[in-house]
Amino acid sequence: MDALVKTTNPVTSALAEAAPIPVNKPRIRPFDSATLIVIDRTGRTPKLLMGKRHAGLKFMPGKFVFPGGRIEPGDAAMPVVGALHPRAEQALMAHVARPSPQRGRALALAAIREMYEETGILFGSRAYGGPERVPNGGWEAFRQHGVLPDLEALQVIARAITPSKRARRFDTRFFAIDRRAIGHVTDGVVGPESELVELAWVTLTQARALDLPIITRIILADLEDRLANGFAPELPVPFYYHRSGRSICERL
Repeated sequence: MDALVKTTNPVTSALAEAAPIPVNKPRIRPFDSATLIVIDRTGRTPKLLMGKRHAGLKFMPGKFVFPGGRIEPGDAAMPVVGALHPRAEQALMAHVARPSPQRGRALALAAIREMYEETGILFGSRAYGGPERVPNGGWEAFRQHGVLPDLEALQVIARAITPSKRARRFDTRFFAIDRRAIGHVTDGVVGPESELVELAWVTLTQARALDLPIITRIILADLEDRLANGFAPELPVPFYYHRSGRSICERL
C-alpha cells in the first residue's frame, strides 16, 4: 500500500453537510455496497452510462446515478472467470475489519449483479458457456444467457462511507469497467415503473449538467483524473470518510 495521505477536501466537506443529522439517533453501521461505472472509450471523448432513479423512490429520487446497491450473501458463491487485479484486491482489503480476497471478490460481483438487476446488462464472458449452478436472485440470468462474470475487466476507482448518523449509510466501493466487456443485454428492465426510468450515455461534461448526488460529482472528478493518467489499475484509490466532524480523503 502506498503511504496514506489524509487531507481535508472542500468537496467532501460539502458531502458532510448534504444531509441533515437526525437528533438523538444512534450511529448506523454502513452496509457494504458496490457501484459499477461503465465507460465507452471507442470515440474521441469517453462516455459513461448513467441511470435516472424513479421520482417516487425515497432514496435519491429523480437523481442520475451509477447503478449499484448492497452486497448479498449469494454474491460470494457466483462462479467467475478471471481474477481481480492485485492492486484492486489490495484496495478492497484496506481498512476493513476482516480483510480477505473473498470479500473483495463478493463486492466486485455485487457491482456486476446490481448492474444487471437495474439495467439488464450482463458483464462477462460467453466463451466458456454459462455456469451450471448459480446463487439465487439476479444470477440466474447469467446462467440462462451463458455469461460468466469476468473480474479481470474491473478496476477499483474509489471508496466512500456515508457520514455517521445518517438515516441510510453505505460503505461503497466504486468499480469501473469498459463497455466492451458486456456479454449480453436484456431489454425491458429500465422503464417508467422501474428503479431506473432511463439510461443515458453521457460525456463527463454532460454528466455534470445532470441532477447528481454530491458523491457522484466527487467520483466524476476522480474518474476524469484517472482517465487523464491512462486509466491504469495501479493508480491510487481515493477513500472518502468522516472522523470527528472532519471530511477526509485518504489514498489507498
